[in-house]
Amino acid sequence: MLNGLARISLTATAIAPVGFTYAAVAALNDRYGIMLLLLIGSAILVQICVWVLEATKGKRAPASEQHKITTVEPADRENTAIILLYLMPLFTADFNDLNWVVWIPTLLIFAVIAFTSHSYFFNPLLGLFGWHFYKVGTPESVTRVLISKRTIRKGNCEITGIDLGDYVILDTE
Repeated sequence: MLNGLARISLTATAIAPVGFTYAAVAALNDRYGIMLLLLIGSAILVQICVWVLEATKGKRAPASEQHKITTVEPADRENTAIILLYLMPLFTADFNDLNWVVWIPTLLIFAVIAFTSHSYFFNPLLGLFGWHFYKVGTPESVTRVLISKRTIRKGNCEITGIDLGDYVILDTE
């Protein structure tokens, strides 16, 4: 099962782009101290997630096993709503006008939903580090998320990986 640190780090990385967007709004309003905190905090969240994935991937045996893949498609196509959350702070150009009573609960609700659902795998920032996310079909007709450093273009193959949860596989090849 997906260990707590991996799940928290994937969730934190899924919401990290909001921090970068808030940093841009802070910079536009000459709030450079807040900008730096947001940039550093978001960058740390992304780096921790990369370290956790790399460390988990490095644990290949004995947890690694063969997973038969029948179909494959990119897993980040239906996330327009999440991207809108990333961009929402830009709709308020003045940092002082941001309604934190609305924004903080909205971010917390998004984090809880991402953490408790299977949507925490949407991490556009991890793509910068070479990670790809796929929806893969199995012979049991179960759709799972595959996190891999490889580009996978066809199904009907086997993947060596670690189960990070009921519906998430981390490719260890």
